[in-house]
Amino acid sequence: MNLQTKIASAASDAADVLGRLGVRPELWTAGDRAVRSPVTGEIIGQVQDTSPERVQATIEAAHAAYLAWRSVPAPRRGELVRLLGEELRAAKADLGRLVTLEAGKIASEAEGEVQEMIDICDYAVGLSRQLFGLTIATERPDHRMMETWHPLGVVGVISAFNFPVAVWSWNAALALACGDAVVWKPSEKTPLTALAVQALFERAAARFPDAPEGLSAVVIGGREVGEALVEHPKVPLVSATGSTAMGRAVAPRLAARFARALLELGGNNAAIVCPSADLDLALRGVAFAAMGTAGQRCTSLRRLFVHESVYDAFVPRLKAAYASVAVGDPREAGTLVGPLIDLAAFEAMQRALAEARKAGGEVTGGDPVAMPGGAVAAYVRPALVEMPGQTEIVRRETFAPILYVMRYRELSEAIDLNNDVPQGLSSSIFTADMREAELFISARGSDCGIANVNIGPSGAEIGGAFGGEKETGGGREAGSDSWKAYMRRATNTMNYGATLPLAQGVKFDI
Repeated sequence: MNLQTKIASAASDAADVLGRLGVRPELWTAGDRAVRSPVTGEIIGQVQDTSPERVQATIEAAHAAYLAWRSVPAPRRGELVRLLGEELRAAKADLGRLVTLEAGKIASEAEGEVQEMIDICDYAVGLSRQLFGLTIATERPDHRMMETWHPLGVVGVISAFNFPVAVWSWNAALALACGDAVVWKPSEKTPLTALAVQALFERAAARFPDAPEGLSAVVIGGREVGEALVEHPKVPLVSATGSTAMGRAVAPRLAARFARALLELGGNNAAIVCPSADLDLALRGVAFAAMGTAGQRCTSLRRLFVHESVYDAFVPRLKAAYASVAVGDPREAGTLVGPLIDLAAFEAMQRALAEARKAGGEVTGGDPVAMPGGAVAAYVRPALVEMPGQTEIVRRETFAPILYVMRYRELSEAIDLNNDVPQGLSSSIFTADMREAELFISARGSDCGIANVNIGPSGAEIGGAFGGEKETGGGREAGSDSWKAYMRRATNTMNYGATLPLAQGVKFDI
């Protein structure tokens, strides 16, 4: 296959998929911002940045939509989310294909991301009938005290390239069920998938007469577009996924106007392999967590602590898996590792490996992989780096398929190393010892928002709240009680008596 064939097939593939998904051609062909496919490095779209004036108008339209949407009963709002789920089911293959073309994910991972969208829609439909408030005991006779939850307003969503559609759905499905409008700024690297999702939402809304105009919208551009969402007084919540540096810029600006921040930031995730671990299971768990999505998940495994008694049995097997894993075009059957998002990501990976070597690391893999036709894209073999200890480069997240491997002697030492990084997203332990497992997930164990036993740190389901601590930002999305972030709580006291007793025994007789 030559380069011209690959360029033509990728471009025509994207055009066909966008057409079937209902994206108007002028939205992805008539702009100045080039969209490149990491599969070949070619330009597959030209989108138009949203002007500052249009961003402001979009937010105002979303606010007007919210004012109408908040009065629609919550179970009716859930019906719109159900229809969105139907559209996603029908478009799963096409939307997954577009994720592959724009983000570089292999087919099963790309369709798996769309399945996450479908799952969270199902979750939000049920949630629309379960927006429960508490009835609270009151000290005053003939009184009742309760909580009521109300819609919050316009929710701004800023998403990253690595999960170009799922992260929007974690927020949007809950926000819509809760009575909010949504304005979405996707990554500049993956705007086509956002336009496709918006087209699917519009299909669902066309089948639902209660959906006001402007309820969901996409704005495209760079940092200035995200800043407009962060600064606008009619956006009471911004959910932002990205780097810790981005979070440091966003959070103070939201706090300055007393808006809410839901932050999903860096992750430097670790796993511990204990002496009792099932090494076959651990091998599969570690391999997927470290190499899946070309190491570009927030929850990708980046640090591995292996007990000294099993190190020499386990690590050579892991190296063999690294040497044999199929790296290549993510559209082709059998490929397990696709490209990095761009050449800048490859260069960052090589700088990290060079620093690891200087710190005494022994590197296996990490070499570029040549593609047929010489495609200008960032294919690389995942790197396993045996380190003498947790040096500064190990403590710093590199968004690439690098796994730092270290020995440990005592579990307490491994837990301390797990926690001794600025990030606190995800973690896991492989053990058959109940005491080790329970200690790891206890208050004295992992300090991460996600702590798993006998699975890797990646692959979260929508039923559990997703997010982490420390420099990961503290935000929670998807399941559990995360819906409360998208609503405001009112405490109501009802007096159904003929007197006015005051709380705490206060007397104020007139």
